[in-house]
Amino acid sequence: MRLFLTGGKGMLGRTLQRRLRGHELFIADLPEVDITQGRCVMRSMAAFRPDVVIHCAAMTQVDACETDSDRAYQVNALGSAHVALAAGKCGARVIAISTDYVFDGKESRPYHEWDAPAPCTVYGASKLAGEEAVRQHCPDHTILRIAWLYGEEGPSFVHTMLRLGAQVGEPLNVVDDQIGNPTSTVAVADLVSLLLDDPIPGVVHGSCEGETTWFGFACELFKRAGVKREIIPCLTKEHPRPAPRPANSRLEKRKLRLSGFPAMSHWQDALEVFLRGMTL
Repeated sequence: MRLFLTGGKGMLGRTLQRRLRGHELFIADLPEVDITQGRCVMRSMAAFRPDVVIHCAAMTQVDACETDSDRAYQVNALGSAHVALAAGKCGARVIAISTDYVFDGKESRPYHEWDAPAPCTVYGASKLAGEEAVRQHCPDHTILRIAWLYGEEGPSFVHTMLRLGAQVGEPLNVVDDQIGNPTSTVAVADLVSLLLDDPIPGVVHGSCEGETTWFGFACELFKRAGVKREIIPCLTKEHPRPAPRPANSRLEKRKLRLSGFPAMSHWQDALEVFLRGMTL
């Protein structure tokens, strides 16, 4: 297939480049392709004529989105509209990457694809606006929501914790009252590869299976990586941030299950695969 990959230089984009190298890839990223410039996107996509557009480009710095909402909407909402509109005009299908932040995190159970979004951050609201733009401008689409992502080279929670764990100092405080599904870029890239050949329309949740807190994630990471620095649990309120974090980021993969797809990797298995590929 001919694949147009936005955000191809980012953490997920780099993994997708490796996973999909058997296809013909166009890597659309700054400075050559700016998704906030509609004519630039239209021109690049019309020249390449893709079969599928994989839309990863986004402003993902949650706190920066809160303090610069104009930029967040420019990239995540308007940029997604440009990508979807160009794809629709080219007759291409879109696989657009979205986030658990479209939910407010107040549910006591994992969120499934038919739950109503209710973002409580600028990042989540701008990504939801991007989802709506994809629906409006490119009917042939899959919106793939993921959460707690990490991958080769980062930046991610995994890379931050390994860096801090290698330092000598007081015990590290890690939040223990937020719960989610740690998810590797490899697991997401494997799912995207399946969706290329077997599309699922609409919203799909694609995080890894299993759940833990950030503290539990850090404990598992340090154990498997042989890191000795002590970590202790703390509460979110002890470390206030500009953007509130969802207490519950768990995503149920109901659409995958009902569509007969294989289960996503368990987060602990995905972490082990990731660490085996790292030079620790």
